[in-house]
Amino acid sequence: MNAMPPDRLIPETKKMEKGTSRKIMVKVVNQSKNSLPEYATPAAAGMDIRADLEEPLVLAAWHRAIVPTGLRIELPEGYEAQIRPRSGLAAKNGITVLNTPGTIDADYRGEIRVILVNLSDEDFTIQPGDRIAQMVLSRHEKAEWLPTEELSVSERGEGGFGHTGRR
Repeated sequence: MNAMPPDRLIPETKKMEKGTSRKIMVKVVNQSKNSLPEYATPAAAGMDIRADLEEPLVLAAWHRAIVPTGLRIELPEGYEAQIRPRSGLAAKNGITVLNTPGTIDADYRGEIRVILVNLSDEDFTIQPGDRIAQMVLSRHEKAEWLPTEELSVSERGEGGFGHTGRR
């Protein structure tokens, strides 16, 4: 039996009951007045994160803003945090995360800030403590490039950007 090399082991995790997800221990500094990010439901993949504002922020129609959260985190190596839009804000108000998903690398120690954009024709007001995005933690792999002169043939080939049609 081959043992997994030490650099491939999953650090700082807790075993959970059967049928539940693994929990990753993440160091967090909360410099906001808000509670820590939390999952809205037991099976949710993303944790809601909140705006750390002193006063309401008006996000004008078709404009963007970088919204502070007051959170700083230390992820285990081999993990990233993805900042994603909240579906309700997007569907009801046209508010989304501009660089979706925004990636927070394991070695970043600064404040998490969210680039929001208002894709509607109406101004939108963000109140202090509003849930503005979700954070999903994800394992990732590192690539090692293998230079070559050609790639293997696949059924798809070079087809892209709608090559399968609409129906």
